[in-house]
Amino acid sequence: MSLPDFSHETAVLAGGARRVAGVDEVGRGPLAGPVTAAAVVLEPGRIPEGLNDSKKLTAARREVLAEWIMLNCDWSAAHVGVEEIDRLNIYHAAHLAMCRAVAGLRQPPCHVLVDGNRVPRDLPLPAQPVVKGDARCLSIAAASILAKVLRDRIMVDLAQQHPGYGWEVNAGYPTPAHKRALLDIGITPHHRRSFRPVHNILCKG
Repeated sequence: MSLPDFSHETAVLAGGARRVAGVDEVGRGPLAGPVTAAAVVLEPGRIPEGLNDSKKLTAARREVLAEWIMLNCDWSAAHVGVEEIDRLNIYHAAHLAMCRAVAGLRQPPCHVLVDGNRVPRDLPLPAQPVVKGDARCLSIAAASILAKVLRDRIMVDLAQQHPGYGWEVNAGYPTPAHKRALLDIGITPHHRRSFRPVHNILCKG
């Protein structure tokens, strides 16, 4: 199994850029909660061991790496809530979260590496998409870890306020238990009303 490396960043830096940010988002698929994006600028000589696609790491390892990133890197995170998701659609909401994350960095980067096959159209900086970037590019992997940890923390907090949906373990994704709870308990203000399983219940109601 190949691990992400710094080759994408190195190529951009060799072209004259001084600061390269990796950007990724999590939370496109859940029925509840925000979509969250993070932007991270890694220094070439200070990269922690074990950076990888957040989905390939344990929760404990993600927490350790996220804390390191927050202490040692220029980073930013942004959350786009359910009202904006329902108004914009999840694709545009995810891109808005990415733009907000990049805008929140302490210093603007010279170039942005974006996970996926498209660059957000409102990103006002030179950027390139990297397909499966969280598994190929260290800056994007760092962003994926940070976004996942910060969004999971939000969902654990929301689970305390709205018990029964299992958000502390499913992070709002449409697991069988979550979908059952929608029918048994009902829809909360944190559910995405434009998503089909939620929308269908509202229509029946």
